[in-house]
Amino acid sequence: MADRKEKAKPAPKTRETEFGGPVGALFITLSLPLVMYYINLACTKAKCSILELPKMPKNPWILFDMEATLLFFGWLAFQAVLALVPIGRVVDGQPLQSGKRLKYRCNGFFAFVASVIAFGICVYFNVPLVKMVHAKFYRIMTSAILFSFILSIFLYIKERAVAASQLAPGGNTGNALYDFFIGHELNPRIGSFDLKFFCELRPGLIGWVILNFVFVLKAYQDTGAFPPALTLVVAFQTLYVGDALWFEDAILTTMDIIHDGFGFMLAFGDLAWVPFLYCLQPRFLLDNDPKLAWYSLAGIALLNVFGYMIFRRANSQKNDFRKNPFHPSLADLESIPTSSGKRLLVGGLWGMCRKPNYLGDLMMALAWSLPCGLTLIPYFYPVYFAVLLVHRERRDGAQCQKKYGSSWNRYCERVPYRIIPYVY
Repeated sequence: MADRKEKAKPAPKTRETEFGGPVGALFITLSLPLVMYYINLACTKAKCSILELPKMPKNPWILFDMEATLLFFGWLAFQAVLALVPIGRVVDGQPLQSGKRLKYRCNGFFAFVASVIAFGICVYFNVPLVKMVHAKFYRIMTSAILFSFILSIFLYIKERAVAASQLAPGGNTGNALYDFFIGHELNPRIGSFDLKFFCELRPGLIGWVILNFVFVLKAYQDTGAFPPALTLVVAFQTLYVGDALWFEDAILTTMDIIHDGFGFMLAFGDLAWVPFLYCLQPRFLLDNDPKLAWYSLAGIALLNVFGYMIFRRANSQKNDFRKNPFHPSLADLESIPTSSGKRLLVGGLWGMCRKPNYLGDLMMALAWSLPCGLTLIPYFYPVYFAVLLVHRERRDGAQCQKKYGSSWNRYCERVPYRIIPYVY
């Protein structure tokens, strides 16, 4: 009966595409791994210049070995086991097209703490983890890239057999190449294990922090001290990841979960792009410390603190409002009613600009790069992130325009600035 009910409400075909359609999807799929190699190989201990082509290994097999592959799969398995531990709240997701709500075990912060403790135990007992991960950085990255392709192929084959109502609204074009890239199924699961929810915050984000810890300990082993700039950036990024996992249930209301399918774009981003590119600044600072004055580092720390405060406050207001717009704690925040019955928040930070959380994100991104001095490559992250957030803001705006119509027009008149007040 449940299958007939779902088939009675087939997902509509996707009419509008992003990223240049199938051609753009193919180009991005092939180019993203090359970008990862280019940026990482261009920024080494010997040099870090985007103007010089990095030297590629004469034998490409040097970028792959079985030990690094086993290390990567061991990390995935460890995170999967932690995700299945019956600790933490079980939270209902947003209603699906069928009206059903999926359940999610939110124990991400537990997994984060357990991973840090496990890393500490390895260091205490002199397990050569730091040396191994540092020496095999590129090979582990290769394993992550290859697995992202394998997982994406598995997902697409699996998704061909699911009910139409389980497909992602943005990944049901009928074009195999585009749907493979964007993601065909909305919530692919193996039993109760949600693959998208797991990959979104666990292996990549926590892995990013562990890579950072490796760089800090490598610096300590080499010099006998913790370099201030490197330690500060690692502290910033650890706070950012810890925050995401502490408020893990908030991701259930994001476009990634409620709209986007789980295909190559998210799989590659979660498992390869995030951990092996977002650690670029700590990896640079391990080998190229610009030795900034204490007052420069203090100013950068203040920028990160203010960015985090804006980011956290904006996300908290948004998440509380989505759960219950009439909660007494939100009584002072003005909102606009819509024909769908929902309300649009125009009070608090959300009256300042349409995406104040993105503003905080960008401030923190800049704070992570400033300790690297004037070298350009470590600024890849804030530049890339700005492009990504502008794209997401425009995409979200287009979705809201379709959903709320004239109410969205009134909202845009009330809150004219998109991300940066009085600028953009």
